[in-house]
Amino acid sequence: MLAAVAAGVLVPELAVVTDYATPILAVMVGSVSLTLTVDRFRTVEPRGVAGALAGHVAMPAVASAVASALDLAPAVVAGFVVLGAVTPELVTPTMTELADGDTALAMTVLVVAGVGATAFVPLAAFLGDAVAVDSARIVEGLVLAVVAPMLAAIVVQHAFDERVGAHEDAYGTVSAVAVVAIIGGVAAANADLLRATPARTAVVAFGALALNLAGYAIGYLGGLGGTRETRIATTLSVGMRDFAVAAALVVAAGFPTAASLPAVTFGVVEMTTSALLASRLG
Repeated sequence: MLAAVAAGVLVPELAVVTDYATPILAVMVGSVSLTLTVDRFRTVEPRGVAGALAGHVAMPAVASAVASALDLAPAVVAGFVVLGAVTPELVTPTMTELADGDTALAMTVLVVAGVGATAFVPLAAFLGDAVAVDSARIVEGLVLAVVAPMLAAIVVQHAFDERVGAHEDAYGTVSAVAVVAIIGGVAAANADLLRATPARTAVVAFGALALNLAGYAIGYLGGLGGTRETRIATTLSVGMRDFAVAAALVVAAGFPTAASLPAVTFGVVEMTTSALLASRLG
């Protein structure tokens, strides 16, 4: 993961990977979904889903508090709030699978929060009408990158249970490779921004780490009372935010370039911390 970030910063041409983000994400989600069955979704704990969604709703306020405590510029604060309001990261189910958590729960939270984002993000209390959100684009991206490949994989798994199950150990590896490709491409696409103001980037990165860890803590609390697998899923579902969507929203809103800095640095931070968590818990 760290090597991918370094490669992206040193070789900006790798930004071409982001042109294929949707199909790469679809492969990633589809691969991990091949490990899911209808029976696994039936075992999802409603309390765990509710806990994760409650944490998700709290994240914009947490993001605003973190940014304000660091006395950041208004545009950067706005970037943090949008980051807190967007959906959980699309790779959350993959990281949950690698950490031996409840992947079906993580997938359920992702889909529910993704659909809800069409109303939740535009109404983020701290921004009001400041951000123009293309709700149709968010829904389209969610359907193409998450819902469609997830449903297709579950149908294939159900129809060819034995054949699919024979290669189950490989699916997590395919998803992990896709994650590495995505983070390298995102880092490359924002290489100039990351190098332009090192001091400010360091402060924003610290804020991104604080938000990420606070999200993990809130998610863990939301999973209390459930199984270990549930706690892992809720922890990652709240702590990981979709930094790519956040970056796109602030750009669409016409904010200064600095407003996308929280999303960029958060992407590097969350991919690193989630990988560490997966390696420790899995």
